[in-house]
Amino acid sequence: MFQQPSNMMEGQLHPLESESEIGRMRDDELDSTTKSGSENHEAASGDDQNPRPNKKKRYHRHTQHQIQEMEAFFKECPHPDDKQRKELGRELGLEPLQVKFWFQNKRTQMKTQHERHENTQLRTENEKLRADNMRYREALSTASCPNCGGPTAVGQMSFDEHHLRLENARLREEIDRISAIAAKYVGKPVVSYPLLSSPMTPRPFEFGAQPGTGDMYGAGDLLRSISSPSEADKPIIIELAVAAMEELVRMAQMGEPLWMTSLDGTTYVLNEEEYIRTFPRGIGPKPTGFKCEASRETAVVIMNHINLVEILMDVNQWSTVFSGIVSKASTLDVLSTGIAGNYNGALQVMATEFQVPSPLVPTRESYYVRYCKQHAEGTWAVVDVSLDNIRPSPTARCRRRPSGCLIQEMPNGYSKVTWVEHVEVDDSGVHSLYKQLVSTGHAFGAQRWIATLDRQCERLASVMATNVPTGDVGVITNQDGRKSMLKLAERMVMSFCAGVSASTAHTWTTLSGTGADDVRVMTRKSVDDPGRPPGIVLSAATSFWLPVSPKRVFDFLRDENSRSEWDILSNGGVVQEMAHIANGRDTGNCVSLLRVNSANSSQSNMLILQESCTDPTASFVIYAPVDIVAMNVVLNGGDPDYVALLPSGFAILPDGSTITAATSSAGGGIDTDAAGSSGGSLLTVAFQILVDSVPTAKLSLGSVATVNNLIACTVERIKASLSCENA
Repeated sequence: MFQQPSNMMEGQLHPLESESEIGRMRDDELDSTTKSGSENHEAASGDDQNPRPNKKKRYHRHTQHQIQEMEAFFKECPHPDDKQRKELGRELGLEPLQVKFWFQNKRTQMKTQHERHENTQLRTENEKLRADNMRYREALSTASCPNCGGPTAVGQMSFDEHHLRLENARLREEIDRISAIAAKYVGKPVVSYPLLSSPMTPRPFEFGAQPGTGDMYGAGDLLRSISSPSEADKPIIIELAVAAMEELVRMAQMGEPLWMTSLDGTTYVLNEEEYIRTFPRGIGPKPTGFKCEASRETAVVIMNHINLVEILMDVNQWSTVFSGIVSKASTLDVLSTGIAGNYNGALQVMATEFQVPSPLVPTRESYYVRYCKQHAEGTWAVVDVSLDNIRPSPTARCRRRPSGCLIQEMPNGYSKVTWVEHVEVDDSGVHSLYKQLVSTGHAFGAQRWIATLDRQCERLASVMATNVPTGDVGVITNQDGRKSMLKLAERMVMSFCAGVSASTAHTWTTLSGTGADDVRVMTRKSVDDPGRPPGIVLSAATSFWLPVSPKRVFDFLRDENSRSEWDILSNGGVVQEMAHIANGRDTGNCVSLLRVNSANSSQSNMLILQESCTDPTASFVIYAPVDIVAMNVVLNGGDPDYVALLPSGFAILPDGSTITAATSSAGGGIDTDAAGSSGGSLLTVAFQILVDSVPTAKLSLGSVATVNNLIACTVERIKASLSCENA
C-alpha cells in the first residue's frame, strides 16, 4: 500500500508566514543550512518596504550562546511547537519565526548527514555483494563432476545448484537496487532499466530466429519509445482523468438509449451516435480506419472491495491476476498515491500490452493514465483513458476511451463489479480465424475481464482456505504446501501466457504448412535464470479451429485418463493423479500433480505439474515436467522459486459464432446451449523444449524439425480423438 506523502517536507519554507518576514529571513536560512543557523540578517521593516538598490543589508550572526541553547534544545526536542518556539525566542532575544527556521534547517542538516553516512554503508555493502557475485560465478564455472572429474553438464544441475543460481540472481537485483540508491545521493547516473516489465520477475531471455539475434524480452516498438510525462503534461493528464472518471461512472450506470440490449438479451451494445451526443468532449474523434469495441458486464465476485482496488492499482498484482489478457505492464509515473492512506485519488501513468493467447492475434499496446476514486462508503471506481493525444505515435493501433470498473461493497466479503471496456482499434492484422471473436469484442471485451476476475477471485480464496476436506485421496491439506504449489502453478501459467502471444517483442518464424496450421517457432536463450533450465529453449505454437465446443476440448485435454491419446512425450505410459488442489466451483479449475508411469522399465517415472482453468470466455490446460526432489520441497511448504519450469499447454477460446452467457451447472466453464452446441473452438497448442543445455550453442535444423514434427503429430492426434468423439 502506498503511503500518503507529506505536503510539507522538511527544510521547505512555509508560504503561510508573512512575506515581509520571509523576505527578511530567506538569506539567513539558506546560509544556515550549512552553518547550523549561525547567521541572521537584521529585521528592518523600512528597508524591506522601500529597498534602495545600492544599499547593502546589514547581517549579524546568531551569538554562540543562542546557537548553544538551540542545539541543546534540539537534542531534547527537534520538533518544538508554537508555544516552545515563542518561549525559546523570548529567552534568546529571537523572533519565533527565526527559531522555527533554525530548527527546520537543523533538521535538514541532520537528515543530510544521516543520508551521507547511509550512502557510505550502502557502497560498502555494494562492494561486498559484487565480490560475492564474482565468487559464485567462479564456483559455478569451475564446478566438476564428482564421478568423472570433468566439467559439470550445465543442463544437469542439482537442486542445490539451483539454490546457488537463485541466490546469484537475488544478489544481482540487490546490487542494482543499491546502485540506484547510491546514485540518488552521489549524483551519478542511475542504471538504465527496461521501460516495460513483465508480470513475472524480468528474465534474461533473448528472442529471435537464431539465439542472440532477436529483441530482448520486453516492450514493443511503441511502448519502448514512451517515457514519463513532462511537468507541463501533468495538469492536462489530471483534467483528462477527472473527466474520464465521470464518464465511466455514467457509462456503468446508464441504460437505453446509450446501451441497447442485444437480440439474445445477454449482452449490451453501445449506441455510438448516442455516446457522441452524451459525451461530446472525450479524447477526440475516432481515428480513420479504427473500429469501435464497447462492452459492459456485471458480476458478483468473492473478494472485498478494498482488496479489489489494491489489485487494480498495483501493477504487479494486476498483471498477475489478468496474465491471460495482460502480457506486459509497467507504471511509468505516479502522479498521486492517494489520500488518507488509501488509493482514493491515486493517479498512475501506465503502459500495457494486451493479448489474446495466440500468435495469430497481434497484441494491443496502450499508453494511458489510471485513476482511482472513492465515490461513497463502499463504492469505488478505477478508470483508464489513453494519453495518445499528449504523445501521438504513428504506430499506435489502439487507444482506450474511458474504461474500467465500478466496485460496490456487498455483504460477507463479496463485491459487485461492473466492467466497461471501450477501445478504438485497428484490427487489420488479426488472422481470419480470430476475426469474428475479435470483432464482436469478446476477445478483449468486458465479458472476458469479468470472467477472468471471477475465476481468479475463487483461486485466491482457495489459497486462503483453511477448511480443506481431508477425506478425498490426493487432496493437499498442508496449508504451506498448498500455498507453495499454487504459487509455482501461478508462475507456470504466467510464463506460458507471456510467451504464446504475437507480441512485438517476440520474433516468430513460420516453419511450414499453409493457412492456419502454420507452426511458428522462436528461440530463447536462458542464462542464470533459476526459474528455467539453462540452455537454448525452442518454443513452437500453432492455432487451429475445431468443430467441437470449448468445454468438450477442455475436458478432453485436462483428463489424465485421455492424456496418452495426445501426449507423445509420455511414451504411452499410464498417467496417474497423485495430488490436486481445487481452485473454484467448477471441477475443471484445479492444480494437479501427475505421475507418468513409464511403459519401459529402463526409464524413470516422470512428474508433471498441471493447472487447468476455465471460465465462459477462455480455458487453459498448462503443464510442465518437474523435478521429484524439488516438488517434495514444495509440497512441504518450501520456496517454489527454486523449481525450474518449461511450461507447455493449450489455450482454448470459443470461435465467436455463438458465444452465450451459458455456463455449466457448477458455475464455471463454457457448456452447450439449449440447442446442444456452443459453436466451435479455437485451440492454440504451444510447446517449449530444451534443445541444448549449453546456452552458447547454435540451434540445429534437426532440433527445429523435431519440434515441428512433435507439434504437428500432437495436433493430428487431438483432431482424430475429438472427431471420433464427435462422430
